[in-house]
Amino acid sequence: MIRFISGKLLLCVVVASVVMSAQAADKLKYGDFNSWVIRNIKESSVLGGNTKTLYEIGPNQTIEGAKAYTNLGGSPWATSNVYAKVMGVVKCSNAVYRDSRGVGNYCAKMTTILEHVKALGMINMDVLVSGSIFLGQIFEPISSTKNPYSKMEMGVPFHKRPKYLTFDYKLSVPTGGQVIYSSGFGSKKTLAGKDHAEVYILLQRRWEDSKGNLHAKRVGTGRHRFSTSTKGWVNGYKIPVWYGDITKHSGYQSYMGLIAKDVCYYARNSKGKLVPVIEEGWDDANATPTHMLIMASSGCGVAYTGMVGMTLWVDNMALEY
Repeated sequence: MIRFISGKLLLCVVVASVVMSAQAADKLKYGDFNSWVIRNIKESSVLGGNTKTLYEIGPNQTIEGAKAYTNLGGSPWATSNVYAKVMGVVKCSNAVYRDSRGVGNYCAKMTTILEHVKALGMINMDVLVSGSIFLGQIFEPISSTKNPYSKMEMGVPFHKRPKYLTFDYKLSVPTGGQVIYSSGFGSKKTLAGKDHAEVYILLQRRWEDSKGNLHAKRVGTGRHRFSTSTKGWVNGYKIPVWYGDITKHSGYQSYMGLIAKDVCYYARNSKGKLVPVIEEGWDDANATPTHMLIMASSGCGVAYTGMVGMTLWVDNMALEY
């Protein structure tokens, strides 16, 4: 196994041991979502020159100005909140928020929004954004809407075999909401069906070939989609992690399958280049993973597709063994 993540980008999932339901659990670092980085960025004058606030999961601090963000304080978390700069024009998007569960107790709130961009008649477009948090990082400033997965690194080094991903959640599904596609190019499209919020944990065994390509086999899978509004918080929800080829498992759903090549995630190889990670098959049920992916999102479709107003709250993310 080639070490292909540099020391600077090696995001260690530091855990603190706690007791949960009489079983061992590891609380993901910053997984209680009680501390946040607040970024205040002024957009370009051609967009109105307003100051936008972006939230990141990390040590409590405030950053002023249009500065590219990298994970702080050893935080393994990234968000879909981004600072973009296209042809010198600064634009921000924020669909993940710090929200309160009570005095001094915060959580992560993710919502699907339609980001409107209008600049003195030169630009007039809508981009749909689903609020998401995930293990990895975003590379700013974003310079285009093309191939969004190539602008982020998904997953962190990990070598354990948990039984469950546990968390608290709350969901609000807009009544009569429609699924739309809007990438900012061409007209918005209304699509059939409905969207879901989603939470998943994927465990991979990755390796690098002599040409610097990254390959992976799926070791463990835990994935759930949510479609019904809740009456308040659902605490201690558990997603089981199933190992090996799960296609014959009684609970298997098609969305739990291997990641398709045309929507695959990216990571740094040993040369520091961001390249696709191709899932080539299911690994042995007893295999040891090299990387873990966790994501929570207010949508489950492809990029720029979702239901405006869909909102997911999560808190207290941990791994149970």
